[in-house]
Amino acid sequence: MTHSSHIKQRLKWALLFTALILIVELIGGIIANSLALIGDAAHMFSDMAALGLSWLALTWAHRPSPNDKTYGYHRAEILAALINGILLFTMAAMIAMSAWERLNAPREIDSVTVMIVAAIGLVTNGIVIFILKDSHHHSHDLNVKSAFYHVIGDTISSAGVIVGGAVIWYTGWYYIDSLIALAIACLLVWGAKNILSDSVHILMEGVPKNASVTDVVQELKLLPGILDIHELHIWSICSNVNALSAHVLIPDQKVNQAETILTDIQSALADKFNITHSTIQFESALCNTPDLSCEIEH
Repeated sequence: MTHSSHIKQRLKWALLFTALILIVELIGGIIANSLALIGDAAHMFSDMAALGLSWLALTWAHRPSPNDKTYGYHRAEILAALINGILLFTMAAMIAMSAWERLNAPREIDSVTVMIVAAIGLVTNGIVIFILKDSHHHSHDLNVKSAFYHVIGDTISSAGVIVGGAVIWYTGWYYIDSLIALAIACLLVWGAKNILSDSVHILMEGVPKNASVTDVVQELKLLPGILDIHELHIWSICSNVNALSAHVLIPDQKVNQAETILTDIQSALADKFNITHSTIQFESALCNTPDLSCEIEH
């Protein structure tokens, strides 16, 4: 089994466990009349989305690129993330509105059911963390790492629900359930904001967060044989595939002599900025627009 297949297999198992506990928490929340449990189920949905996106990215990345999609299907991951972010915002708003209504008119809650179901969720999250731990430490895929931290966040959320259930059982303060639901809604908004921000940044061809135009230029200008760099563009095809195009000014020489410079450029980009797809145009004289980046007319 290849490393990629190994990670995909672990993601599938993690996705299955997360889906099962989501159903259990949703049903338990309805039976116990607990908005905190329903909110935790919504948080589980965000875990499912993160795991699903990771699996989707690994699966679609190996599909051959058709002639009308020369970058393949990598961007499908970003479109799915955008939809996921919008759904999370919607769920957070619905939970927050329901929690606000219940704060003004608290309802009776079956605290024992809440604690039992949340405890099952906590144990299941522990299993998912164990499943993903190896993939998290040995994968450079940002989606896998994102999914891992999503599950850790949900583990903390489940622990909070258990504490809330215990407080309700001991004191009878039913409004605690609504306060926990509001806290979970805030977590969902925070996660949705990050997902939407990253998705829109990639769709707008923004510079990857692990790269800086200034740093890239400075690093490349240190390489032997490079006189200047202009018309530089850096963007992300998806969350873990970065690309670059640039015009590079070098001394006048034969093409085969420039191969060493090209190899040095590609190595520096991959090792220091995770830019694995580059298009370099060598020039021996400055072009008409020697700016660092060119203005593209609309």
